[in-house]
Amino acid sequence: MKRALVTGATGQDGSYLCEYLLTLGYTVFGFIRRSTRKGFTIPGVSYLIGDLMDGSSIAEALRISEPDEVYNLASDSYVGSSWTQPIEQAEVTGIGCLRVLEAIRQYKKPVKFYQASSSEMFGSSPAPQNEETPFHPRSPYGCAKLYAHSLAVNYRESYGMFNCCGILFNHESPRRGIEFVTQKIATQAAEVKKGKRETIDLGNLRAKRDWGYAPEYVAAMHLMLQQDDPGDYVVATGETHTIQEFLDCVLGEAGLDMFSVSAFEVPNLRPAEVSELCGDAKMIRAIGWSPMIEMKPLARIMYEAALESV
Repeated sequence: MKRALVTGATGQDGSYLCEYLLTLGYTVFGFIRRSTRKGFTIPGVSYLIGDLMDGSSIAEALRISEPDEVYNLASDSYVGSSWTQPIEQAEVTGIGCLRVLEAIRQYKKPVKFYQASSSEMFGSSPAPQNEETPFHPRSPYGCAKLYAHSLAVNYRESYGMFNCCGILFNHESPRRGIEFVTQKIATQAAEVKKGKRETIDLGNLRAKRDWGYAPEYVAAMHLMLQQDDPGDYVVATGETHTIQEFLDCVLGEAGLDMFSVSAFEVPNLRPAEVSELCGDAKMIRAIGWSPMIEMKPLARIMYEAALESV
């Protein structure tokens, strides 16, 4: 029976990954901060309290869990907040990864490591983006993710560690935080439908993203670590849609339209913006992964879940 340690285990990706690993017969340990214990906890997971800013707690988690695989998913994943808290973003998302890598290196037992990299590392590089596309991040979040990504590659090449980086494009679900635009649209549309609000307030409706379904993306994370050799993989649907298109899909599901709902585009306060992300996922498809749920069914899943919860 394999054993896995998952950081950020109560977040969207962490909770889905824990569930997935349990179905495969893993013994699963979740590494979480005390302040995030109210996230999505999964029965059957043993949770360990620690912090990526505390190397000793990471080493202790390795000692207790004795993992075959470590999945580093912990970060402040909302790009917008990285502008107001750039130092914390660098500490947790960037240097936090370094602390995990150092703890694994000093652990002295073979451990396969997965680093949650991000399409935000591509930033302004032209779409479609693949594993060979130059990185040009446009936010402190993207920069911190690129630092962590580079460290995982460097430790793989320097110490022979089995490190894989999943460069995941946008992936959503009903567990996505309300600060993310897909959840914001689904939730506000549900509130309009139930008469709890009159408008939907959004940011840049013209930005283009490659949206997939989070439960499918965690399966790709696991698949990477089952290969004979470590590598880095783009995970994406290969289709790009504007935020306006996602909004239109949700309004369609809700039986609303732009004439009955005023969608206000609030001023964009970010110093820099990413206009288009679209992934070329040929490498991960070549080893057996492919997405089944794309943008339109994703919009329906998120809206129906929001309608039940608001």
